[in-house]
Amino acid sequence: MIDIAKCLLPKKESDWYSFLRDYFCDKDVLISRDGEKIKLEIEWSSDALRYIDPNLSIGLDWWGGGVSYSSMWAASRRNGKVHTMLYDTWTLHGWSKWLETFQGSVNDVVILHVDDHRDLSTPRLVILDNIQVDAITKKPVSIRDPSSIAEAISSGAIGIGSFLTPFVREFPQITVRHLCQPPKNTADVFARLVPTTQSDVLLHPNAVRPGIKVDTEKCIFTESFGYFSTNNLDTWSQGLEGRPVLLHIDMDYFNNRYDGDSDWKTFEEHLDPNLSSILVQIDELTDVLASSKADIQDVAIAYSPGFFPAEFWAECDVRLRSGIAKIA
Repeated sequence: MIDIAKCLLPKKESDWYSFLRDYFCDKDVLISRDGEKIKLEIEWSSDALRYIDPNLSIGLDWWGGGVSYSSMWAASRRNGKVHTMLYDTWTLHGWSKWLETFQGSVNDVVILHVDDHRDLSTPRLVILDNIQVDAITKKPVSIRDPSSIAEAISSGAIGIGSFLTPFVREFPQITVRHLCQPPKNTADVFARLVPTTQSDVLLHPNAVRPGIKVDTEKCIFTESFGYFSTNNLDTWSQGLEGRPVLLHIDMDYFNNRYDGDSDWKTFEEHLDPNLSSILVQIDELTDVLASSKADIQDVAIAYSPGFFPAEFWAECDVRLRSGIAKIA
């Protein structure tokens, strides 16, 4: 239970839910009152409607292990270099573990980010007494301490839209190549990844939260950049031979029918190809990665409940694992 002052919430009580949903993102908030104090209880929701996809139970049955709506956040498996999960936050935990054994310079590493989102939002971390801590639990969080990353994922401090940010802040010279399809990406984007801070608005209003700005100003095509986004497989994969690579694949790159939005049926444009088209794209992706001759260090695959349709999970997993076997 978390106590906050009522004055920190919007003046209109009708705005409280959207404000708290925006702050805590992946978790639901139960509100109770104690005079001018407000008590918040945050939890992983067990409500199927919270997760948008009407066929989600099909995917959970395929995953097995008794996973439920409220435990999807914790579903994570590893087989050698291949780390499979439902929520892609566990990508960061895998990379934190990888850091323990990697002998080279992390600044030489390329992150290949295959996703319909940037995932560079600001996590619910704050700086207190010059230490980065979980804003919810107040425990220290370091990318070089995998157990602290796991705890921050559990609390919701690091979420599905913000898991890249702590890694990029730790290694500001790293290169991120983002592969993203239309309608989200219709043109190449070159940018610098600039560490920023923003004021916390709820749990620690006198502290700042560490973030990343994708700065496209002053960027021209001939420069070298921290961030490059494209929808072209060949451009995305060029010049990788022998380079160490961390590969992250969010399956919503192939189909983002729901985009985590209960109003998905009203979208004028959205990424919703059929299964046969998705399987072709999986083959194209793994073929181009094999041709690149990159040194794949780690592969993270996320199935993204409420984004990538659950009825496709099983068949896509078979096809993707077959392709990944050629490269990692």
